Amino acid sequence: MKQLQTVSIVTLGCARNEVDSEELAGRLSAAGWELVDDPSHASAVLVNTCGFVEVAKKDSIDAVLAAADLKQVSGGPRAVVAVGCLSERYGRDLAAELPEADAVLGFDDYPEIAERLTRIVAGEVHVPHAPSDRRQLLAISPVERSATATSIPGHGASEELPAGWSPPVLRRRLDGSPVAPVKLASGCDRRCTFCAIPSFRGSFISRPPADVVAEVAWLVGEGVREIVLVSENSTSYGKDLGDLRLLETLLPALGEGTGVGRIRVAYLQPAEVRPGLLQVIARTEVVAPYYDLSFQHASPSVLRRMRRFGGREEFLGLITTIRELDPRAGIRSNIIVGFPGETPEDLDELAAFLVDARLDAVGVFGYSDEDGTEAVGLANKVDEEVIRDRVESITALVEELMAQRAEDRIGEPVIVLIETIERDDVGDWIAVGRAGHQGPDDGATVLALDEPSDVAVGEFIAAIVSDTDGVDLIAKRS
Repeated sequence: MKQLQTVSIVTLGCARNEVDSEELAGRLSAAGWELVDDPSHASAVLVNTCGFVEVAKKDSIDAVLAAADLKQVSGGPRAVVAVGCLSERYGRDLAAELPEADAVLGFDDYPEIAERLTRIVAGEVHVPHAPSDRRQLLAISPVERSATATSIPGHGASEELPAGWSPPVLRRRLDGSPVAPVKLASGCDRRCTFCAIPSFRGSFISRPPADVVAEVAWLVGEGVREIVLVSENSTSYGKDLGDLRLLETLLPALGEGTGVGRIRVAYLQPAEVRPGLLQVIARTEVVAPYYDLSFQHASPSVLRRMRRFGGREEFLGLITTIRELDPRAGIRSNIIVGFPGETPEDLDELAAFLVDARLDAVGVFGYSDEDGTEAVGLANKVDEEVIRDRVESITALVEELMAQRAEDRIGEPVIVLIETIERDDVGDWIAVGRAGHQGPDDGATVLALDEPSDVAVGEFIAAIVSDTDGVDLIAKRS
């Protein structure tokens, strides 16, 4: 009798990696592998790594080492395999430096993941790939690109599935959350000097609208109430399909054709945001009042060295437009401080922008050199200690501003999607979820409950904000 093969998938990094993990889960499940939550009870552990910045790389390596330690436990995994961005980016170099991993697989291994994993568990040695620039795998002109030219994680098509296998999409859910990410596209055509992502994720390529609709409809059938549309640059969606305004038509179509309760669009590039897109987000009821704008800085001189556009005035103008269309909009962004050549005056410009912008959520990152990026060779590097001080200063500022922005919402009506029901620190029952303006990592809204049965996970609740706790909102049912 053939022994049942079991696999546990450990996911690090962003929501795009979550989609990739669920595609890997779908492929493995279709091939007869059983998915288990506990890595210590699996035949194999897949660690889906992140390769974006140094801290993410360290976390990924630590996760591989932790999984490898389980091999010493009786009944533990027979193989630990690294996949994901760190593996794709470094390939055989990572394999040489991380012998604790039994194999390092790249994106091109994903279509054959079940076969690869079976061989690795059986003790066969996998030859890791040589790292390469995946942008070279696709045509320079977006409209001449074909998704079939290369393996693109998260874009698995239904025709790849075994006959009669269900579900009808190449994905298997790994948790029961009422929120799920869905890929709009992968890759990026921009050439930001600090970012290595295009080199290992490749050039920008959109998913066909029909594939996105089919996946959302399937997820709704699985109990998902909110969809988060993700990519490296959602504002570029459709440019390789011959319609740069395709997102403006896709959003209403998703709302009308899938039964989804709420749609959230992530990763908007400020330089590519169109007035028509803002109007569709603001006026389509099913689309969350949420604008994820990657500003990165506000000093024009720093932004030009980053090969980005805009500046304080342009960004404030964009924010004003959004709030005129959608007064209750939530706006979030990421900021990099300590970029080569950043002066105290540049930092002051950034701080002034943040004060005026009053964003709902801001991620602050200190600059670090990334292999293969143009910024590595830029002059006038900022001292690491100075970067740490600047990160601390800007983080303190944004924490104060975000708390103030939350306080501004007291008395505001919100629609909260309940994600968990739990007890608070004093033992009282609470429901924790997010309002439309709150992204997955941007704070929560908490409702007090008399009984845990008062609401259900996945339910949308109309409420009024009554208080705040830092960036989190406290609300009462209306």
